[in-house]
Amino acid sequence: MRLLALICSLIALPALASEDIADQYPASLLYSKPVEVIPHVFSAIGATAPPTYENAGHNNNLSFIITGDGVVVVNGGGSYLLAKALHEEIKTVTDQPVKLVFNENGQGHAMLGNSYWAEQGVEIVAHVEAAEEFEAQGGQSLRAAQARIKERADQTTVVLPTKTFDDQYVVEMGGMQIEARYLGPAHSPGDIVIWLPQQSLVISGDMAFHERMLPIFDHTMTADWVETWETAFEPLEATYVIPGHGHPTNMDQVRRYTRDYLVYLRGKVGAHLEEGGDLADAFYVDQTPYAHLDTFEELATKNAGRVYEQMEFE
Repeated sequence: MRLLALICSLIALPALASEDIADQYPASLLYSKPVEVIPHVFSAIGATAPPTYENAGHNNNLSFIITGDGVVVVNGGGSYLLAKALHEEIKTVTDQPVKLVFNENGQGHAMLGNSYWAEQGVEIVAHVEAAEEFEAQGGQSLRAAQARIKERADQTTVVLPTKTFDDQYVVEMGGMQIEARYLGPAHSPGDIVIWLPQQSLVISGDMAFHERMLPIFDHTMTADWVETWETAFEPLEATYVIPGHGHPTNMDQVRRYTRDYLVYLRGKVGAHLEEGGDLADAFYVDQTPYAHLDTFEELATKNAGRVYEQMEFE
């Protein structure tokens, strides 16, 4: 009943998104204290704002699973000190050692904390494309973090995953089955989800958004993302979703603000193209149904422009 009440309250109150709150947990570099989403699965929910000095770059969700035979962490974190802060919180709820870290993709906020976990001797696993992305862009991600969060990036270095996989990486630990799955092209290279079939819970990473507007990068192929959603993510039929950003929720919510948003924006841009509209005007196609989302002001016009550039040649 406690979990049901939590999920229902989060669905009913999207204002719980945190773009305007600088830091919810001043006692730690973590933006918020980890909460137990379902038994044995915790998540420290990051800010739904862009990364800042005030939120220490913690603007994604850092989750961990207590299996009975060790702890599995999902996301290395955006810096050495953020990963260390998460580990300190893990130690307050269990004596079990961290045995495995998954990086949900190759972005800095998923991998820069690898420098801490590697120092602890922990296995770090990612999709092969995510590892390649971080190898190519990790130096740039580190410099950006150093400029943004200053001394809070101390001790952070670029450390690649110790193991990679192509399709799935399955772990059975302490009676729990944990499946890292690459479902197909989505938000960024090597995006994976962590699926707990016994619990019907998915840690979706950047496959799914709901409280903040999703960003469309130059390499984000929106048609492919929709196809991956419909053919591989939706069939999981997850009861619980811990998204890459924002509070735990359910499939209805992330579908509305991810798959449905992508379909909506592609429809608006497609109509604009059919009318002979140009790129300059495409930036301003109507996205008002999503204007309440955090990061709307930062991302809406950029998203429209990138979809226009993609659809112009589809």
